[in-house]
Amino acid sequence: MRVEFEAKTVSFIDIGTNSVRTAVVRLNPNHSYTILSRQKQVVRLGENEFQEQELIPQAMERCVMVCKRFAEMGRAFGAQEFVAVTTSATREARNQSFFLEKLKVETGLEVRVISGREEARLIHLGVGSALDLSGRPGLFIDIGGGSTELAIGNGKEHLYLDSLKLGAIRLTSLFVPLDDEGPVYPERYALMKKSVKSEIVRTVQRVRKYKVGAVVGSSGTILNLWEMATRSSNGGQKDSRLSLGRLKRTIAMLCSLPLKERRQVPGINPERADIIIGGAAILETLMEEMGLEEIQVSERGLLDGMLEDYLSQIEGFPQYQRMSVREGSVLQLGRSCGVDEVHSTTIRRLALELFDTAKEEGLHELSDRDRELLQYAAYLHDVGDFISFNNHHAHSYYIIRNAELLGFDQKEIVLMANLAKFHRKKLPGKKSEDLDEVKGSSKEELVLMASLLRLAESLDRSHCGLILHARFVNADEEEAMLEVTTNGDCQLETWGVESQAKAFKKAFDRDLVLRFRAATPLDPSS
Repeated sequence: MRVEFEAKTVSFIDIGTNSVRTAVVRLNPNHSYTILSRQKQVVRLGENEFQEQELIPQAMERCVMVCKRFAEMGRAFGAQEFVAVTTSATREARNQSFFLEKLKVETGLEVRVISGREEARLIHLGVGSALDLSGRPGLFIDIGGGSTELAIGNGKEHLYLDSLKLGAIRLTSLFVPLDDEGPVYPERYALMKKSVKSEIVRTVQRVRKYKVGAVVGSSGTILNLWEMATRSSNGGQKDSRLSLGRLKRTIAMLCSLPLKERRQVPGINPERADIIIGGAAILETLMEEMGLEEIQVSERGLLDGMLEDYLSQIEGFPQYQRMSVREGSVLQLGRSCGVDEVHSTTIRRLALELFDTAKEEGLHELSDRDRELLQYAAYLHDVGDFISFNNHHAHSYYIIRNAELLGFDQKEIVLMANLAKFHRKKLPGKKSEDLDEVKGSSKEELVLMASLLRLAESLDRSHCGLILHARFVNADEEEAMLEVTTNGDCQLETWGVESQAKAFKKAFDRDLVLRFRAATPLDPSS
């Protein structure tokens, strides 16, 4: 039974060394959430700080002004609560108390200073919660303005957390004078890498003890390096990965240019041009010393971790229930679009029972992965009702195809979207042009699974949950019998199943025979 929850709006603010980020989020009564706004503004809070360990007045003024605007925006959206944290620049500043009090007086924000390890924990939570790591822990790297955070974990539980006093602003301020806008010559860049190497020795030794799978890089620095590397190679096609070779070529190009020309490099964020080489030196040295040939990049980060952490403390949200990344993202999408959860859960149950008994009877040889995708598509099949009931199957396709479901690859999303698309109207043939975006053997798998989903949908045509069980029995090369256990008059369901006989024949090359039996007290669901 779902716990009652009163809707509210929360504003999250991350005050970093280089930028301030905010997300205004509405928490809905059905335990989903809606992002109302996401904003970022460069403030350079850590400007000229790391030698004297003091935040300079101009940097504090810039930061306070932006935080004030973000707080006002949150209140305009109706935010009843603000969750604000600040990281490296503030936690190392001797005038930290003065800055926090200034923030409180001028913006009304109570800002929490978090440790480097807490920052790493939240980054791991924010980035890892969007990935399916297939049972192996991942390594997460986030390069900020003043510090670099590393974490090893499965997206929910961490195994290792670390924070290094290495950042794009910090390293640049140590090796590049303020008035030097020329190229960064090899000798200077080598000194930057040498400094990084000496700082990461123990961290590299510790990380090597873990057998990690995916390696994921986040933060503006890594994303910007990936963007430039992608623009200059690989035909501009983005594949969410950054190889060490492409990184080295990009760094060589950046170092050869004076600042004015560096700002014009395709893909670069001009506001980051003066510190990007410092961040690049950190990433390149980490990859070399850890033996990493490539990393995957992610647009998520600390702000997303703050939201995930907040939701994990509220009973009823997927994050609280410790669901898998896939389960949580599917539930979030369904609830955001207001699906009929009782009906969707019924269709999911029936579709899986049809899948399992059909496999037992030798009607298909689909995999456990196919079964998993079928259950998610079954839950989301009516999500298009959010737009309109008319052609809702087509709307469902569009929503699933473009919702950026977390934890799934593009091939899986395409398959689920098409399952939802073909849960009604005409079932395509295995060679239909309607399946052009579905590649290879997946076309045949799609037709088989779509036929099962259509049967499941027909078995709850009245949305009354009258069908307790639906099992295939006594299948042979000519026909397959579907035995349906009912709990009341199910004439609508009968007509629905009969209307699917032609589609079933197309998919399984067998006639569908229907047999009903009334529920008895011995039936587990009666």
